[in-house]
Amino acid sequence: MSIDLPQEDVITLAIESSCDETSVSVLKNGRTVLSNVIASQIQQHKKFGGVVPEVASRKHIENINEVIDEALKVSDMTFEDISHVAATYGPGLVGALLVGLSVAKAIAFAREIPFNGVNHIEGHIYANFIEHRELEPPFISLIVSGGHSHIVYMKDYGEYEILGKTRDDAAGEAFDKVARALGLGYPGGPEIDRLAKLGNKDAIDFPRAYLEEGSYDFSFSGLKSAVLNYLNSKKMKNEKIVVEDVASSFQQAVIEILVDKTIECALEYDLNQITLSGGVAANSALRELLVQRAKEHNLDVKYPSISLCTDNAAMIGCVAYYDYIKGYRSSLDLNAMANLKIGDTYARKILK
Repeated sequence: MSIDLPQEDVITLAIESSCDETSVSVLKNGRTVLSNVIASQIQQHKKFGGVVPEVASRKHIENINEVIDEALKVSDMTFEDISHVAATYGPGLVGALLVGLSVAKAIAFAREIPFNGVNHIEGHIYANFIEHRELEPPFISLIVSGGHSHIVYMKDYGEYEILGKTRDDAAGEAFDKVARALGLGYPGGPEIDRLAKLGNKDAIDFPRAYLEEGSYDFSFSGLKSAVLNYLNSKKMKNEKIVVEDVASSFQQAVIEILVDKTIECALEYDLNQITLSGGVAANSALRELLVQRAKEHNLDVKYPSISLCTDNAAMIGCVAYYDYIKGYRSSLDLNAMANLKIGDTYARKILK
């Protein structure tokens, strides 16, 4: 699709606060990141073994003004230079979402500038537009994070068809739960990725749930249960558990399912471009296997750098820019939506 670009630069201030990262980014024309500041809460949540919603909301309130100030400073901008404001409005933790969303709407109201609410899942897809300036739709996108596992056909900017999604645990959630069972702490994904390099991926034959024929959905709850049952059985028999082998075998089962279904989608829809994004996209084995399998079918794979895989405001600002130049605006009464689905259009309005 050909989009008419504005004559003047659009400077977007974007806010992401859907879970446990408070992030603010300043972008020029959607794809040039002038600043992308992230205040992580990992240390606060680590002792609980996962994100505590109330704690996350309070930390966002504590962090937000300081992160905005830092983002403006790094970008060498002031509020007067900002022409457009964006924020995540879902999916995510309602209390956390409301912090960033409320601040963004307040800035838009005070400065009398346009505001766009953004779907967090879409943001992960658009991280690839920032990293790969030549990338354009259509393509198949695999989005894997702590709360989401999707295969999406991106037809155009803002136009999607969901081909597959998780029916139970998301891939990242399964990583965290297995890591906890192995005593690896939180977040579990990076630790499993590290230990898996030291183990044998074929040591344990964990199940792969491909579901019914033709389905591109995912299910990782059975795999997670199989790992827990294996660990309990070993403990009851007082047998040695090789943590590295468990991590490697579990990881291999997850990434094979993700990769197989993504490749099948690309071939069925006759698309030679695949993008990978989301927190689990930082997993080195997933990247390697997807690239390897894609090459076998002459498919191209793109994924962002690690800093753009995790939650960040730059990806939110990129989505908002393309909504902005297509004429969409969000009303200042837009509310946070914890269970927002990709493709929902609550925030995409043509306002007079």
